[in-house]
Amino acid sequence: MDASLEKIADPTLAEMGKNLKEAMKMLEDSQRRTEEENGKKSSGDIPGPLQGSGQDMVSLLQLVQNLMHGDEDEEPQSARIQNIGEQGHIALLGHSLGAYISTLDKEKLRKLTTRILSDTTLWLCRIFRYENGCAYFHEEEREGLAKICRLAIHSRYEDFVVDGFNVLYNKKPVIYLSAAARPGLGQYLCNQLGLPFPCLCRVPCNTMFGSQHQMDVAFLEKLIKDDIERGKLPLLLVANAGTAAVGHTDKIGRLKELCEQYGIWLHVEGVNLATLALGYVSSSVLAATKCDSMTLTPGPWLGLPAVPAVTLYKHDDPALTLVAGLTSNKPADKLRALPLWLSLQYLGLDGIVERIKHACQLSQRLQESLKKVNHIKILVEDELSSPVVVFRFFQELPGSDPVPKAISVPNMAPSAVGRERHSCDALNRWLGEQLKQLVPTSGLTVMDLEVEGVCIRFSPLMTAAVLGTRGEDVDQLAACVQSKLPVLTCTLQLREEFKQEVTATAGLLHVDDPNWPGIGVVRYEHANDDKSSLKLDPEGEKIHAALLKKLNELESDLTFRMGPEYKSMKSCIYVDMASDDVDISELVETIAVTAREIEENSRLLENMTEVVRKGIQEAQVQLQKANEERLLEEGVLRQIPVVGSVLNWFSPVQASQKGRTFNLTAGSLESTEHTYVYKVQGTGVTPPQTPSGTRTKQRLPGQKPFRRSLRGSDALSETSSVSHSEDLEKVEQLSGAPEPDAQEPGSPEPPPSTRAPQDAEQTGALRSGAQCPEDDRPQVEEPESLR
Repeated sequence: MDASLEKIADPTLAEMGKNLKEAMKMLEDSQRRTEEENGKKSSGDIPGPLQGSGQDMVSLLQLVQNLMHGDEDEEPQSARIQNIGEQGHIALLGHSLGAYISTLDKEKLRKLTTRILSDTTLWLCRIFRYENGCAYFHEEEREGLAKICRLAIHSRYEDFVVDGFNVLYNKKPVIYLSAAARPGLGQYLCNQLGLPFPCLCRVPCNTMFGSQHQMDVAFLEKLIKDDIERGKLPLLLVANAGTAAVGHTDKIGRLKELCEQYGIWLHVEGVNLATLALGYVSSSVLAATKCDSMTLTPGPWLGLPAVPAVTLYKHDDPALTLVAGLTSNKPADKLRALPLWLSLQYLGLDGIVERIKHACQLSQRLQESLKKVNHIKILVEDELSSPVVVFRFFQELPGSDPVPKAISVPNMAPSAVGRERHSCDALNRWLGEQLKQLVPTSGLTVMDLEVEGVCIRFSPLMTAAVLGTRGEDVDQLAACVQSKLPVLTCTLQLREEFKQEVTATAGLLHVDDPNWPGIGVVRYEHANDDKSSLKLDPEGEKIHAALLKKLNELESDLTFRMGPEYKSMKSCIYVDMASDDVDISELVETIAVTAREIEENSRLLENMTEVVRKGIQEAQVQLQKANEERLLEEGVLRQIPVVGSVLNWFSPVQASQKGRTFNLTAGSLESTEHTYVYKVQGTGVTPPQTPSGTRTKQRLPGQKPFRRSLRGSDALSETSSVSHSEDLEKVEQLSGAPEPDAQEPGSPEPPPSTRAPQDAEQTGALRSGAQCPEDDRPQVEEPESLR
């Protein structure tokens, strides 16, 4: 450009062009520097992992490992770790292959995805006996049902595509769900479909005949007729082949007939659908093959991680399935079936059947073992083919017959029945948590049923393949249940006695906590306790904390805990479960006496400062008064420095040293004259004795606190009972031995080791008197001191 400027004839224009070029260069340089500075400033806002030139593969894998397993400083969590075998690696490989296959050209990708989708659909329909069906693969288990509902709406409402929700307004659809359906299923469907909640109809379960977890078919038919009369359209019915709670199956055959009669779409879901792959299938589950659609979850059944759920359905109109979202033209949607396509080929039919059969055998094995255990109630629908076992601990009510339970329970007060229910629920919740810790591979679940209460569920179809549950684990689970029964029965028997003893004891308050599985909860009411208030009580917290420490130091078989803060605003002592027969009266008395001692000691410490301050002031006043009296007795001349010394030399004053001592125990001032005369500290007022229980119980050597007397116990062996009875006789001989004067003349003198302690004290007193015959003053003062 400089050369072109030189060709210009006019030097003025050339100079202007040169100056313009320099100005533009200066502006561009300034703008470039500004952009570089802004780039440096903005790089500080970018997160650390993204700064720089990136990280290598090893660092990224190490980061993922740290996020998965947590920091080393954290305590290890007892979370269930999935047992990923070789079939699991095949499923994980499918996800990586899906991402790689998606990079192929469109024609090859279309052919490959169509082949994968058609093969997987055909295999699943053949394995689970669902002929001529289509498949929809989805990540969320409930998503398939939502798509089926949308398909049913398009099938029953022909003008829905044109008129939209105006058609639904004129004739509202109704979706029927069982009362035993999965929690939140109805709300999920309404949110996905945009329907109001009145479109849901909850069908109750049987109350008189059949299982209480099966849908009442007669009541369902009545509901359908009522909805038709009101101008509504019965749209879809969701049946269960294995409820989410206890694994019971609805009467699908009768439900299918009812749906065909009123034109309702029948959808079936549940864990028992896995048994369709076996050779023997119950008639109720086999009827699910005639339904309009069903949802399968092969991932948990076969132990395959990150495998999608499958919804099989039958429909002839591909346009409606496309509108409903059950089919898609996108290759990425079809590639969802790739992990399952690889896994099914790797396992084969024998591997699939073997895993499902193994899970069913585990449930039958546990069921047979629990039948032999007392106080365990099993809730199964079919004892021969139920893949889910639900059990709970129970104990018959006092004075009731195990068979006619319905007769004895109504005769009791409702509050008593409620307390019995809450007690058993807390114990079953504790039993479930203990079993999950002892046998983590069992995959147990603690659940709260509306009728039965808290129960424990064993569903190996959903957990065995994932956790690697074996037959030995089931045997260990049954043995753990048997070992925990003595603790449960003993605790349940002692609860009512503990409540009665605490209620009858002054200063103690029984606290009803239905979630506590132990013997009971007690609170000590101190002198300043505001019973009408539920606010925090600092003084009560200190007393209960010291009481908890004292009780745990007794080395008994019981465990004591401080009440959780969210349970009660005030502190309480929670008595844990008992495995042996406990003396409840001694336990309650020990708690009351120990709490009183702690309260009195704490009150003494709190008042000590005020008592000492007042004592010092009183001592100062008395000493000042004594000093004035001494000045009056000695006279004024003795206080003059020179004259006083001369007078004291000629006529000394025999003045005794007088002072004051403060007795902390009695809280009183005393003179020090006795101290200086006898050179010993005065005893003063005898301190009050420490309060103790009214009952004093003699324990045998090695016997722990709160144990009932071992005499007459049938639980001990013959050898141990004889040895303990001999120890009792020795203790009685030592405490009640006859005096030497009462012995017969001809009886031999007992050895020195068997003499009573009183004889030894008398002999020592006689010997001390013989050694000091001249010292008669202690003998004379002894009766005075006794008075």
